[in-house]
Amino acid sequence: MKNRSWIYYAIAAALFWGVWGVVAKLISEDVNPFANHVLFTIGMLVTLPLVVNKIRKEKPNTKGIIWGLVSGILAVIGNVAVFQAFSEGGLAAIVIPLTNLYPLVTILIALLIFKEKLNIINGVGILLAIPAVIMLSGQTLLFDDPATFFKNLGLNTWILFSLIALFLWGVFSASQKLTTNYISAEWAYTAFICSSIILSLLFFVSGKVSFTFSRNTFLLGSFSGMLNGLGVLCSFSAYKAEGKASQVTTIAGALQPVFTIILAIAFLAERITYIEIIGIAIAIVAALALSQENKISL
Repeated sequence: MKNRSWIYYAIAAALFWGVWGVVAKLISEDVNPFANHVLFTIGMLVTLPLVVNKIRKEKPNTKGIIWGLVSGILAVIGNVAVFQAFSEGGLAAIVIPLTNLYPLVTILIALLIFKEKLNIINGVGILLAIPAVIMLSGQTLLFDDPATFFKNLGLNTWILFSLIALFLWGVFSASQKLTTNYISAEWAYTAFICSSIILSLLFFVSGKVSFTFSRNTFLLGSFSGMLNGLGVLCSFSAYKAEGKASQVTTIAGALQPVFTIILAIAFLAERITYIEIIGIAIAIVAALALSQENKISL
């Protein structure tokens, strides 16, 4: 029987990242992204016992370790680019939906460089996932006032930073798949954490990190990092289980906000809009379509 565990790993990644999205909201105004990254790194260190036994038994491939380090660097720089987009005056109602389209970059890389094959149903799933991601971004300016949305899309600094983040996150997802071609998911995750540690030290030495936050923020930030790390580990596992980059990234990207919204409603008493209801339905259908595997190729 063909290995289909990648689907469950992809959904698990979306779930962990979805919970992370709820927890991250609680401290979003208390720390800058550089301090946030340090807290994330601390949280990810807590997850290392999950992979220690595996990495002790396996000698890593140098090329795989390098790609694992690169993937971590791409992800973090993408996060910083988003922060810079906001600092340059970018509207969240535009920056967030725009950067959330990063699976498009991964899909292009997967089809053009990795030569992945998709069937017709998968193609429909991708076409459904993209509008679902926009609907679930939590920013409805595109739907409430499309004229204003497109008016603000002119060429300027914050748009460039948003596009940089979109590109880097897309390449990051593709590099995860490439990494697991050479090493196990556990070693790939360990390399990812190492790159996160290196960047944390650089942020600290450069004076970008301030430890003026409260104990509660420290605990929540570290917990967020642990959740984010578990999501990354699951995504590496999905790729190692022969999941295609075009499918894994799109499923995780579409379902992550679904979990975030559901949990925010349950625990933060947030309200859901009709746009988000439609987005959730479309995202679920898209995920089901992307999980289908037959021999009818595009």
